[in-house]
Amino acid sequence: MKQPLCLAFTDFWEGFECNPTGKSHFDNVFYKILSERFDITISDSPEFLIYSVFGSNHKRYTCPKVFYTGENIRPNFRECQYAVTFDYLNDDRHLRFPLSAVTLYEWGILDGFDKHIDCEQVKREKIKFCNFLFSNPNARERNTLFQKLSKYKRVDAGGRALNNLGYYVDDKMKFLSQYKFTIAFENSEYPGYTTEKLVHPKLVNSIPIYWGNPDVHKDWNTKAFINAYEFSNHKQLIEHIMEIDQNDDLYFALLKQPHFTTPKSYHLDRHAFISFFERITQP
Repeated sequence: MKQPLCLAFTDFWEGFECNPTGKSHFDNVFYKILSERFDITISDSPEFLIYSVFGSNHKRYTCPKVFYTGENIRPNFRECQYAVTFDYLNDDRHLRFPLSAVTLYEWGILDGFDKHIDCEQVKREKIKFCNFLFSNPNARERNTLFQKLSKYKRVDAGGRALNNLGYYVDDKMKFLSQYKFTIAFENSEYPGYTTEKLVHPKLVNSIPIYWGNPDVHKDWNTKAFINAYEFSNHKQLIEHIMEIDQNDDLYFALLKQPHFTTPKSYHLDRHAFISFFERITQP
């Protein structure tokens, strides 16, 4: 029998279902994961509140609070009793469960997503060189790479940042799937900070060009993408991208690599999230 657990969710990003009922629970990844262990009810008077950074509604709750962020923001333990973030924080009140892990489970990927690569199909699909799909215009590191890489070949920018298509992309995954490479730089840099920006291109076999978490190798196999931290400067990074672009053997060698190191990081495992809640909900 599952343990009963009464929850509320608030202050999450647009599109997140804070009041999941029926099929809408598929839009709440935390509800999905915790439902494996708990019999969850949603209430305005919950036992625990799970909240994020996109509002201040959490302040009206007096129950124990679990802070979650996929943004580069630290937990404030004066406002919450527990926190789930991407930080490497040695604290019993904290669980490291980065947004990259959340993204895997949003897409229904429970244990892994390695699969056979059909090289001929990939060649047919990847009709364009590289994309740049962002709304935040203030990320200097990735803007610089976009400008420099564009001197080699056109890089298509389909978001609000540095847009050169004349329209905004409305189907992200379909857009990414056309490209050999995706610039997958985070908004900012911090140890452990890995978001959906690395995962989304992987889902459609577009090779991420990644920067943002200098410790990304602790969770992900860096032989399966282009890790900017392995190069001293943009010039070396771009020369490497050019080499892979011009050599199909190198390109497919990257695509065929497993996504995760072995074993997969504990911090990407939904069982870590479940175990954390088992512990904090004990009387």
